[in-house]
Amino acid sequence: MAATMQTPQADPQFVTTAAQIWAASDRMTQLVIEHLDPALWQAKPPGNTRPIAAIVTHMHNVRAKWIRLSAPHLGVPAQLNRARITPQQAQAALAESAAICARMLAEALSGDGTIQHFRRDALAKPWPVAGSGGLQMLIYMLTHEAHHRGQICMIAHQLGCPLAGKLTAKLWNWDQPAKIPK
Repeated sequence: MAATMQTPQADPQFVTTAAQIWAASDRMTQLVIEHLDPALWQAKPPGNTRPIAAIVTHMHNVRAKWIRLSAPHLGVPAQLNRARITPQQAQAALAESAAICARMLAEALSGDGTIQHFRRDALAKPWPVAGSGGLQMLIYMLTHEAHHRGQICMIAHQLGCPLAGKLTAKLWNWDQPAKIPK
């Protein structure tokens, strides 16, 4: 018998915790951008890889797509242009899209029926958020963010400006256990 993953849907503590996990993930991205050498923002990485500005723009624009397809009633943030975006503009846009994504997660996980499906792409099959679908939504969103944060850190290293060990320790939080406020 296969194990099934159950979401503690409609459990207010779980809904709050999921939103906090999402916010922590966004804060990690913000920290990476804050500590990047500005010369790296539009620098061409080795190989067939997008510059950091394009990756960060993609992260925000994908969030906007998730919102547009799954929860347009929350307000869809404006798309960014990777050729003209500054780190400060990207951080402000990421903060906006992260806040809306947190509300989208909270609505999806609350079980109130406001959001019934998560659509990660217009061509992809929508995932129902009931049952384990809300948890899968959260995991998908976090994985997408972590993948691109890793790319940014790797590009910085490849371009000769690795992120400081103090920052990476902060990102991994090895010094102390993570504390989720109650």
